[in-house]
Amino acid sequence: MSDEPIWNQFLTERDKAVFAASGYGARGGFGKRPALLVIDVNYAFCGDKPEPILESIKRWRNSCGEESWPAVAAIKSLCDKAHEKGVPVIYTTGIRRADNWDSGSWSWKNSRGGEHPVVPVSNIDGNEIVEEIAPAAQDIVIYKQKPSGFFGTNMASYLTLLGCDSVIVTGTTTSGCVRATVLDAFSLNYRVALAEEGCFDRSQASHAINLCDMNAKYADVVKTAEVLSFFDTLPADLFDLPKGETPKMAKAANF
Repeated sequence: MSDEPIWNQFLTERDKAVFAASGYGARGGFGKRPALLVIDVNYAFCGDKPEPILESIKRWRNSCGEESWPAVAAIKSLCDKAHEKGVPVIYTTGIRRADNWDSGSWSWKNSRGGEHPVVPVSNIDGNEIVEEIAPAAQDIVIYKQKPSGFFGTNMASYLTLLGCDSVIVTGTTTSGCVRATVLDAFSLNYRVALAEEGCFDRSQASHAINLCDMNAKYADVVKTAEVLSFFDTLPADLFDLPKGETPKMAKAANF
């Protein structure tokens, strides 16, 4: 397997020379108090099973197809290590009114925007985070309506509460919600890294070129194994995480 960045196959020799000469792509480095962000890894973007994308989008129009699922496995390894080390894990997913009125500008650029997914199991909510990486009791879930995990949400205030100075970003789509979240994190002066194998997109070219662009200017694109090794260097109990509660405890609290 080549050690060349995934985006090199799409760059011209001119582009490569420009990046080399301009100084872009320097390594920013990890911070000291990171949070792991899992952006929109739900059934709407993954489909309900691994299958070729052109099949999956017949039922789930936003699906990234079978390439979603190796990324889910990479994200699971990061979530498991974060839980082991007490690193905050923050998920984002979408939320909509039943009548889809609040879709707003999303409805302007997609001819299938008013569709509901047609799936054999009718109780699957497209905004539900896939079961393989379902949030644990101490994890934080943020509901959003626009691409960035920061726009109109409590993301920044939660990172402040946790004392985070950096974020490790995973999820989908690389060119959409991941990129928007990275740009906002960068603009707020967080150190940003992306776990390459934990990011995915419906377009192979968009995935590669957006990783290239983010690595050049806004974030470090690193292998998942490097993030796992970094997590191992962190002291345990670095953060005061939410305690969470089991479903049984939550039910008891209602009496």
